[in-house]
Amino acid sequence: MKKVSDKLYVGAQVTPDDIRRAGAEGITAIVNNRPDGEEAGQPAAADNRQAAAAAGLGYAHIPVVSGRIEESHVRDFQKAVGAARGPVLAHCRSGTRSLTLHAIGEVLDGRMAKEEVMAFGQRLGFDLSGAVKWLETRGH
Repeated sequence: MKKVSDKLYVGAQVTPDDIRRAGAEGITAIVNNRPDGEEAGQPAAADNRQAAAAAGLGYAHIPVVSGRIEESHVRDFQKAVGAARGPVLAHCRSGTRSLTLHAIGEVLDGRMAKEEVMAFGQRLGFDLSGAVKWLETRGH
């Protein structure tokens, strides 16, 4: 789990046990950016939703196929994070897609320059070249 801000953490695939631990550490909601069935053995979104509910956490499933981000995914991600009553753990396979959604939203809303995205990702240990490419292909 990498801290992006006081409101957002990103990480790799979580299990129901991870969700319970995250709740005990102060996370109030989970945002799952991974489509079901992307990888053998991956917990189903419905199972993690149930674990989140049992732990008293909010849960949003915004599945994004790697390399196929739409602006609606970015906006849904922002809404889910904004609606949470406290810190959110967003996850995918590695955390990159979740951080990519966040970074694109920050640029679209004028809180970050496109030129800052790569360094932002590197500080957190992620390659955000996909976010830069997404922004460039859409004229940002």
